[in-house]
Amino acid sequence: MRRACEPRSGQGGLGLTSRLVLQNIGPVGNPGMPEAGYIPIPKKLAQAGVKDMLRISDGRMSGTASGAVVLHLAPEASIGGPLAVVRDGDRIRLNVETRQLDLLISGEEMATRLEQWRASTATAELEAKKKVRGYKGLYRRSVLQADKGADFDFLTAEGC
Repeated sequence: MRRACEPRSGQGGLGLTSRLVLQNIGPVGNPGMPEAGYIPIPKKLAQAGVKDMLRISDGRMSGTASGAVVLHLAPEASIGGPLAVVRDGDRIRLNVETRQLDLLISGEEMATRLEQWRASTATAELEAKKKVRGYKGLYRRSVLQADKGADFDFLTAEGC
């Protein structure tokens, strides 16, 4: 993990057109989906007068926070949603009117990255977590994504 204030190799770090992305804090990635999604403006940019920038996450944040944020992305990064394969330097486009968020990479690149993600240790860790017993295991196996309310799948009308 890299701190936001550290420059990316060969890319000069954060700038005025940067977007901040926080991954793996959705219902599965951070069980219970706590309000951990607040991403403050990095100190270097705040000192330069930046008051807001687009922040994107699969988690949630307090209603008292403000600014340009896109939260509750689903499917979340920890289960292989597109957010899982966002890399430093990727371009991201947000269209508020059409409610569309696009990672500006080719379909082929997206497929390659998702395949690499599936083959990674993250997938093995997710499979191991599915074998956990008790409430923790029940939660991991049954929790719905944020767009479905982060509830247990067997508590929905369709789950009956």
